[in-house]
Amino acid sequence: MPGVPPTRFVFLGPEGTFAEQALRTIPAAEHGTRTPARSVPEALDAVRAGDADAALVPLENSIGGQVGVTLDELADGEPLVITREVVLPVQFVLGARTAVPLGEIRSIAAHPQAHAQCRHWLRAHVPAATVVDALSNAAAAAAAAAGEYDAAICAPLGAGRARLTVLAKDIADHADAVTRFALVSRPGPPPAPTGDDLTTLAVYIAHDRVGALLAVLTELAVRGVNLTRIESRPTGERLGRYVFFLDCSGHVAEVRMGEALQGLRRVCADVRFLGSYPRAGTERPAPAPPGTADADFADAAAWLARIRAGGPA
Repeated sequence: MPGVPPTRFVFLGPEGTFAEQALRTIPAAEHGTRTPARSVPEALDAVRAGDADAALVPLENSIGGQVGVTLDELADGEPLVITREVVLPVQFVLGARTAVPLGEIRSIAAHPQAHAQCRHWLRAHVPAATVVDALSNAAAAAAAAAGEYDAAICAPLGAGRARLTVLAKDIADHADAVTRFALVSRPGPPPAPTGDDLTTLAVYIAHDRVGALLAVLTELAVRGVNLTRIESRPTGERLGRYVFFLDCSGHVAEVRMGEALQGLRRVCADVRFLGSYPRAGTERPAPAPPGTADADFADAAAWLARIRAGGPA
């Protein structure tokens, strides 16, 4: 039912990963059920099938970039919408079964992305260690806890779950790295505008039209809608066919955003609305240009109506 908060959550598992850590920052998830999924498609399909109310999945990492499988899943299949975003600092630790000197570590389990984000630290502090790929940060922690490897790179939550001794904290090469997660639900009324919102769209341009992408950007710019992110993904149809994912400052309930969406609908081959939701973090949006507030659009519409009715301009 619209307006009923979710109580059944699914997240990209297994337990002890950054996804679970991000999910637990949402108050409703702390009091609801939290079920790990083996993959992003499995998590989203649980929502589509009605087995879960919402899924938390990764969208992008400030170092590794977009999470392609999430974008592909949102662009295809039965529609889903983003109702919330969570931006989580990426804090890796090195954990082991017991407290051992770093110089004695010869094997380390790590997810490939975690390994990539800690490469310089590893080279400086454990140069003799061999890093072995794990399916997830939690799987790396479990392998180290089982004695399969001397240590593991994992999230603090995963180290605690596996009862590992933390040998080193904050080992990521970029201390300010973050991962952006999306809470995804079945379509329904979006959260109310807060004044600091994002709207996410999947836009399919008309490939037989010259300047099609410029036309998309123009529909946003002329209405004062700021584009905060644009990513492209191949559609799978043939080489050179792409879908563009746009994050725009504003909410679908705002007149300027509504008019921009109508404009995109007219000039694009297809547009999929992926949600309007509160912006996470403390970064303030750029102010809207003069003349783009809801009152400005209402005044312009009333002026046009008077002209059409034969009244004074």
